[in-house]
Amino acid sequence: MDRQQLADFLRTRRAAIQPGDVGLPAGTRRRTPGLRRQEVAQLAGISVEYYIRLEQARGPKPSRQVLGALSRALVLDRDQRSHLFHLVEQPPQSELSREVTPTIRNLLDGLSDYPAYAIDAAYDIIAWNEMSERLMGYLSHLTPDERNILRTNFSGPDTALRLANPSTREFLRYCVSDLRASLACNPGDRKLRGLVDELLRTSPEFGEMWADHEVAVRRAQTKRVVHQSLGPLEFDCQVLEVPGSALRLIFYVPQPGSPTAAAFRTLSGVTSETPASHA
Repeated sequence: MDRQQLADFLRTRRAAIQPGDVGLPAGTRRRTPGLRRQEVAQLAGISVEYYIRLEQARGPKPSRQVLGALSRALVLDRDQRSHLFHLVEQPPQSELSREVTPTIRNLLDGLSDYPAYAIDAAYDIIAWNEMSERLMGYLSHLTPDERNILRTNFSGPDTALRLANPSTREFLRYCVSDLRASLACNPGDRKLRGLVDELLRTSPEFGEMWADHEVAVRRAQTKRVVHQSLGPLEFDCQVLEVPGSALRLIFYVPQPGSPTAAAFRTLSGVTSETPASHA
């Protein structure tokens, strides 16, 4: 049980819930945003003293019943609820498998119409197909450290300018939330912990997002990028997990008959391309 992470998570979630969200009057004497500790305790059916101890990182391990009650009191969504349980009921310490099997490589190489690549839980791009290389234009020229999506976006003199783009900032916040979920599920993975520690040391922007304690497992989403040659592109970013490993396969799938589908057909017939604005 990670008492400090649990305490920080409870505090940030409590601050994010407005009284009206749980049927309580707003009142006029609230000094801080969100619910009061006694209100959370009342909603969860536990003592105020016990809840205060949890937020102070000195409480005993909560039971599953208490965790369920806190989830309801704090209006946690599915990912946040899973994160809360992981913080308390941590799995055995272990390293995640990052092996790209021949089957995975054959699957990526066999996709000639869509960009596709494999990332691990720490957001390293570790395998990709020819369409990804043509779309991004730089993967094969990067070192392994440079192929980390989070490290690349949260480092360098252009970080502030990069994050000024609302869509890029939203994407990176989503990645940070997903990274927190992965670390809670696999607290013994040294690569995950090392990346978080590195970015907390080197990137105030990452630290700001990490301190929000947002949690969201990465799933399919619509992405919009501007390619230097192909122009605006819009596609569904499909995410498939590889069971028993840290790998996830990312596929860029446009709507049939769309301008992006036509652009991808053009891309599949050339040998090189210039990069999109972000991966």
